[in-house]
Amino acid sequence: MGEFTMQDIGLIQVIFSVAVLIFSVVAHEVSHGYMAQYLGDPTARLAGRLTLNPVKHLDPIGSLLVPFITSLLPGGFVFGWAKPVPYNPYNLRDQKWGDAKVALAGPLTNFGIAVLFALILRFGAQNFSPDMLGIMQLIILINIVLTIFNLIPIPPLDGSKVLFNALPLRYRYVEEYFQRYALVFILVFAFFLWRFFLPLIYLIYFLLIGSS
Repeated sequence: MGEFTMQDIGLIQVIFSVAVLIFSVVAHEVSHGYMAQYLGDPTARLAGRLTLNPVKHLDPIGSLLVPFITSLLPGGFVFGWAKPVPYNPYNLRDQKWGDAKVALAGPLTNFGIAVLFALILRFGAQNFSPDMLGIMQLIILINIVLTIFNLIPIPPLDGSKVLFNALPLRYRYVEEYFQRYALVFILVFAFFLWRFFLPLIYLIYFLLIGSS
């Protein structure tokens, strides 16, 4: 029988972290589609995107490359994104805040997942093995990261849609500027500014799990 080396364990942790991330971003995207459906737009359903099948949602860069790279960086955080679920804002019954509602559905879903597993940890930690506790803690942490990351007001992240939806029409040139340089802003934020959000992430994490 072979033995696991530290390199093997590290690789397993990376693979599992990326797997948790993929299913978390899939839940995030599906929630966008369901909110749009609720508000009157069937585009996501007709495109076959109201499914938890990850194959339908994977983005080669955001779902595979970025998570793998960030999992190797100091800090232990992985993040990324899936292919956006399509929707037609003109079909939404709420023309004023419909875009914002669809956008917020994603981060709120991730936060809900984090809260759900935190409650399980708080009230049932004694029923799980150390390995299972570690898995649930990872799920909580990754979903908190996704919540905070997606609320950043940089296109195509959800926070940008909420911000632009709230801007008066005379400031819409801000949206055009951000969209033009979106990739640059995302890369700068992810690799240089993200660490400044770590205290907030840890604060939310420990508030949720308590002493479990």
